[in-house]
Amino acid sequence: MPTLPPERSRPTRPEPHRQRPMAESFGSDAERYDRARLRYPDALVDRIVDGSRGIGDVLDVLDVGCGTGIAARQFQAAQCAVLGVEPDPRMADVARRLGVEVDVATFEAWDPAGREFDAVVAGTAWHWIDPVAGAAKAARVLRPGGRLAAFWNVFQLPPEVVEAVASVYRRVLPDSLFDLQALKKPALDVYQVMFTKAADGIREVGGFGEPEQWRFDWEWSYSRDAWLDQMPTHGALTQLPPDKLAPVMEGVGAAIDAMGGRFTMSYATVAVTAVREATLPAPRHASPDSTSPHSTPEIGRA
Repeated sequence: MPTLPPERSRPTRPEPHRQRPMAESFGSDAERYDRARLRYPDALVDRIVDGSRGIGDVLDVLDVGCGTGIAARQFQAAQCAVLGVEPDPRMADVARRLGVEVDVATFEAWDPAGREFDAVVAGTAWHWIDPVAGAAKAARVLRPGGRLAAFWNVFQLPPEVVEAVASVYRRVLPDSLFDLQALKKPALDVYQVMFTKAADGIREVGGFGEPEQWRFDWEWSYSRDAWLDQMPTHGALTQLPPDKLAPVMEGVGAAIDAMGGRFTMSYATVAVTAVREATLPAPRHASPDSTSPHSTPEIGRA
């Protein structure tokens, strides 16, 4: 089983969990987010569930940063009892309407009120959480033998779409913080910084076994309209005013039209996961900003 080396890197930009306006911008169109964002591989859900069975008769799952409940509903379908924690009430409202119980709070500030869980999961959300404070909170609410699993859908845009995005951004948003060079790199290389940060946070708090990294490769075919429906849910675009968003969508749509109106996206769903040990280390004093919720290594992919 591959494990994550304890290497560290100095961030060159603000941590995602400190970028609260972006972290809380996804609820601006929560219905679109739930409609357009892809689900996670069943194989990932099954592996988390199967690896946690036996701790309780029914697996109690805490979904951190549950959003509209996309991952939560997948765990419910696997016969788990799920509670979500979500800071954006607009996202939480959609999740509740779709059958997920949700507490509205940032995970760092959330009060578990004595509740314990067999698994703590986070789908495309752990980078918005302080990696040390988040791991410490997960350790406190997990039962011994319970699993922490943070996972992301990482996609690799076809070169033609990358060039279209880069061209449009240079023209429409020349002063944008969008990292065009990172967009052209292998997506997994960019995201590995985030995976390592999550694993380092788990190691730092103690109380967990050695973090592992799981990977599930798959593909998805997008029509022009389906991809343009998803684009405004990405972090780089959620805060754009309509007069800026429209030419971005138009330029990318034209590129997809030139490709025949659809394209196939390569995905890798990657989980950083560790099992809570039987005993926890003595608590340490929190740093002054350990309760402030981090940014993606590349703005726009999350």
